[in-house]
Amino acid sequence: MARISDTIVKETKYIASFAGVLSLLMQAIFLIALCRFDYTVLLGNILGIIIGVGNFFFMGLGVQKAVEKDPDDAKKVLRFSQTARFFAIFLLAMIGVLLDCFNSISVIIPIFFPRIAIAARQFKK
Repeated sequence: MARISDTIVKETKYIASFAGVLSLLMQAIFLIALCRFDYTVLLGNILGIIIGVGNFFFMGLGVQKAVEKDPDDAKKVLRFSQTARFFAIFLLAMIGVLLDCFNSISVIIPIFFPRIAIAARQFKK
């Protein structure tokens, strides 16, 4: 297996830290505004962060692997990566929604935190 690029590690740390801040904000909203904070919110939040940040990390690995290939193989690698990540997100999100130990809303919302982090970084530049 190839070495994980320093850029992937750096960007994943940025995404994870940004998602962590948004995660704390979401938990505060559950606690203060909605008065509905319990362990299911925390567990759902953790699962959602794992899904969102994991998706970003594996996307980076897929791109890293595709860059090392010729154009036709690169397309196949990226297509497979995208399909596998989509099914993983769907499966893990369904587990989070269907099991009572997870708050469904707190599972789904953090999946979008990496996108917000990416948009915020672009806006900052």
